[in-house]
This record gives sequence, C-alpha cells and structure tokens, in this order.
Amino acid sequence: STVSTRGMVNADAFAAAKEGMVFINLGRGPVVDEKALVKALKSGQLKGAALDVFAEEPLPKGHDLWGLDNVLISPHNMDQTETFMHEATSFFLMENLPRFICGEDLLNRVDVKAGY
Repeated sequence: STVSTRGMVNADAFAAAKEGMVFINLGRGPVVDEKALVKALKSGQLKGAALDVFAEEPLPKGHDLWGLDNVLISPHNMDQTETFMHEATSFFLMENLPRFICGEDLLNRVDVKAGY
C-alpha cells in the first residue's frame, strides 16, 4: 500500500471488469475503493468477493460488506499459523543474520522511498 496505489481498484476498474467476475483481495486493503466495491457487488456487476484485507482493520462492525451474501470475509492472520514463528526465526537466523554479519545484501529488503 503506497500513496500511488491507494484506491487504485476503483469504480472504473470494476466497470471495466467482465460482468459476473469474482473479486479477490488478499494483498493490501487500501488499494481498493470499498464504496465502489460495495456498489459493484450490490448492482451485480461483480458476482462476489473474497476479502481478507480492508482499508480499516478489523473491518468495522457496521460496514456494508458484512451484510452482503456474496462476500466471503476471512481474517488476515497468516502470522498466526502453527509454523510461522519457527519459519520467520529460521529465515532470520539462517539467511539474513549471516548476510548482515558478512556485509552482504539482505533478502526481502524494504525500499523506504517506494514504501514497500
């Protein structure tokens, strides 16, 4: 989610999509204009949506998306799997820590200027 991607999937994008498509977002919530998404779902332009990220998390109780039968909402909690902490710790200890100590480039670096 960056300034340039916020609201990128908007009413124009939904209008250009093939009618009856199912929209899936498991990336970044703010990329989607949620008002436009709700309108496309209510009008039938979209057949449905599967979402686990939102502009505001957790999704507020009164949000329109909760009341739509054609929306699947799941929690954005990949970090709560049985093996996540082991995998993350192992990656740090076996990959990036040795690279850091040896002055090598790290894997999965964040580009602060780009915002990701």
